[in-house]
Amino acid sequence: MMDESQSQILNLDRVKAFHEWLERTNTKITQVNGQRKYGGPPDKWDGPVPGARCEIYITHIPRDTYEDVLIPLFTTVGPLWQFRLMMNFSGQNRGFAYAKYGSPAIAASAIQLLHGHMIEPGVSLCVRHSTEKRQLCIGGLPVSTKQADISQVMHTMCEGIERVSLKSEPGIAGMSAVVTFSSHYTASMAKKVVIEAFKNQYALRVSVSWFSSFKASPNLLLPPQNLVNVSCRSSVLLPRQTGTLFHSPSFCKAVGGPITPRPYECSTPSSRASLPSPMMLLNNLCQTAGFGPPHYKISCSRAGPDGYLHFSYQVFILGINMSLEGVIMILPGANISSTMEEAREAVAQQVLRKVFHRQVSH
Repeated sequence: MMDESQSQILNLDRVKAFHEWLERTNTKITQVNGQRKYGGPPDKWDGPVPGARCEIYITHIPRDTYEDVLIPLFTTVGPLWQFRLMMNFSGQNRGFAYAKYGSPAIAASAIQLLHGHMIEPGVSLCVRHSTEKRQLCIGGLPVSTKQADISQVMHTMCEGIERVSLKSEPGIAGMSAVVTFSSHYTASMAKKVVIEAFKNQYALRVSVSWFSSFKASPNLLLPPQNLVNVSCRSSVLLPRQTGTLFHSPSFCKAVGGPITPRPYECSTPSSRASLPSPMMLLNNLCQTAGFGPPHYKISCSRAGPDGYLHFSYQVFILGINMSLEGVIMILPGANISSTMEEAREAVAQQVLRKVFHRQVSH
């Protein structure tokens, strides 16, 4: 069940007014990966590409307020180089947006003048500097990953990449790549497509998060020569931690593993074949053990400012009187059905990890 903000019925009068404004003003807006973008630059822009401290972050936007209200409001401070409104699959905005001006001084003026602006009775905007993060951490890569190869893979998926580094963390299997982009916008675009790109092209489930450099110790950043070129074989059935879970020889080659994937090693006979989806795998494991099918209870608790939906869940495995609880985060799909399907798969994947570790500890 989606949260209240996402289950609201669209205000069709507001949608109509927005489209009438687009036609009347001939404003060009494009929709890409969960956001609507104006400019970057707009027509007749006169000036260089804005640098650092030129972007502001706007929150507390009513869900039925669109660019026909927001762009004219933020243009009163100065010309906009770009305006990005985050959208969900239902056609409402997500309550936040980014506006970029031609200089840090104009951006600072926008914060001073429009922070606390009452956009409608009882609702005031929150306006502050955008953090303009430009680094993503791609987790769940095989331990055999080579820097040059993952850099090549990332360049085929995303634009605006400046640098790719590898890092390892004590106690966490596999490798992570820290990818630096030319701008916050290009990093945001990549953040929305990388998970699906790895999943669709290489059958690999990776994690993607903003990278905070202060959290990392310098000795965790590894040059290519420090990586051990081990095979893609593993006895752990964790999609984000093993190399045997890809069916694509091209990716195994790209990350330094064997061209032909080797069979899985597992204590349950049903998992010796090629890996099914997490839901199917969990179901097969439960049925093989005689526990009966798992039962899912999943609800969307909130939408984060980064666009991810937070789901809380309970999974009941009746045959062993076990209930597993937790939280997962996913990006919204094209519709509610596909989003809930992706949520169930993510829940099953997390439950598999918990069940596996519990089996090992016993």
